[in-house]
Amino acid sequence: MDTQKQIAIIGSGSWATAILKILGEKNVQLHWYVRKHEVVEHIKKFRRNPNYISSAELPIEKIIFHATPEAAIANAEIVIAATPSAFLRPTLEHLTSENFNNKIVVSAIKGMIPDTDENLIIAEYFNKYFQIDFKNFVVISGPCHAEEVALEKLSYLTLSCPDTSKASAMADLMACRYIKTHFTEDIYGTELAAVMKNIIALASGICHGLGYGDNFQAVLISNAIQEIKRFVDAVHPIERDIKGSAYLGDLLVTAYSQFSRNRAFGLMIGKGYSVKAAQLEMNMIAEGYYSVKCIHEANEKYKVELPITTAVYNILYEKMSAIMEIKLMTEKLK
Repeated sequence: MDTQKQIAIIGSGSWATAILKILGEKNVQLHWYVRKHEVVEHIKKFRRNPNYISSAELPIEKIIFHATPEAAIANAEIVIAATPSAFLRPTLEHLTSENFNNKIVVSAIKGMIPDTDENLIIAEYFNKYFQIDFKNFVVISGPCHAEEVALEKLSYLTLSCPDTSKASAMADLMACRYIKTHFTEDIYGTELAAVMKNIIALASGICHGLGYGDNFQAVLISNAIQEIKRFVDAVHPIERDIKGSAYLGDLLVTAYSQFSRNRAFGLMIGKGYSVKAAQLEMNMIAEGYYSVKCIHEANEKYKVELPITTAVYNILYEKMSAIMEIKLMTEKLK
């Protein structure tokens, strides 16, 4: 009989909730850090997260709730970070590298660390500040919306780690009757592609809000995967198939799906909402808003041609006219 694995989940949003549902299919003990006591009480009583994908029934008998991240990870072999990227630093601010000794760290975060001049992907952040070797770091990639996990619709995940034995083990752990998995060693490519697909989804929403149709959306996305490839290859040039589901597949679902919060955010911007008004309306984090600034600044080093990213950055941060920026962008697409 398999030994029961001890797994910590840091975060209580939609993707954290979906991961708990997936792992509930396995022989595991789940240590869940949930910040709000009233949310914990609701979950214990109703087996559902009141704020995110409440249709997902959670495996309460396998969950131990913790009031701090330190307590949650104390006895865990695997630590899964599933907070929005903007909240990761403050969430872990009291932890040190000793807290992560002999643990595998897994990122389910689709963003970069904002509000610094370092523009670190999540793997780099854990490596720099908690001395997590890249060989002990795993990235979870889609295409996989949490809402469809709750409905147990067939979905695919890619697990990435330079140590493919760890990627393979994590892929086995995440696989269940409605989740198929495979693994790769490309943590840079899968992380950066996941960051950039949110930016493209913003662009997709903005264009839809401005009245561009399906014909143009097809041109936008076909150019977008080339833009992602140019940037990812500049940052980490290895052999990778950009047409794979972790890259192109994740881009497609995020740009087109009704569940895409980044697309929804962009749609509001295209319809004339201010950034602040769109954020208030969303009530959820659109990672692309933070990511576009990080990628734009990081690209000052690489100087890759990124017309879609540049247009979104100018609209959101330079307060340029969405109509004019998208029109200028269309002249650069093929």
